[in-house]
Amino acid sequence: MKAAVRPGSGGCRISSAAEFGDWIAGRSAAELAEPFTFVVGADGALRLAPRRSEHVACAGGAMVLSAGEIGFVREADRWAVSEISNQSTGYCPDIGSWSEVARALDDVGLERPSGFTHEVVFRRCSGCQEHNIVREDDFVCVFCGSDLPETWNVDPIA
Repeated sequence: MKAAVRPGSGGCRISSAAEFGDWIAGRSAAELAEPFTFVVGADGALRLAPRRSEHVACAGGAMVLSAGEIGFVREADRWAVSEISNQSTGYCPDIGSWSEVARALDDVGLERPSGFTHEVVFRRCSGCQEHNIVREDDFVCVFCGSDLPETWNVDPIA
């Protein structure tokens, strides 16, 4: 996927409340009705893109601290996060990446939940090397039937 990232195709870097305000003002009602793609870059900054954007493109092909989908709602006179997940099959972030997401959202001044509203558990099979989404605590590879590790192991550097 990284090879398909074109210069300038990255998400919009949001590092302040003013930048978020400018970005969200340009969204249509149809866009606001569904979640957006987000990443938290290695620099700790939030990047946002339309939902159907690839996370790797949103990040400009770079490594990230977290990634997923995020929805916003207008509450009184401010914007808040209504839903957020770590659902990104491009990066397969661990649920433990929430602290980086929380820090990025706090930096922008967005009200947020205390954690991902939908957590996705990713594991890489040590047998066949395929990425899996673990459902209902069933740590078994759907591709080869091998047991999956209990701890996150998707990033080969980790």
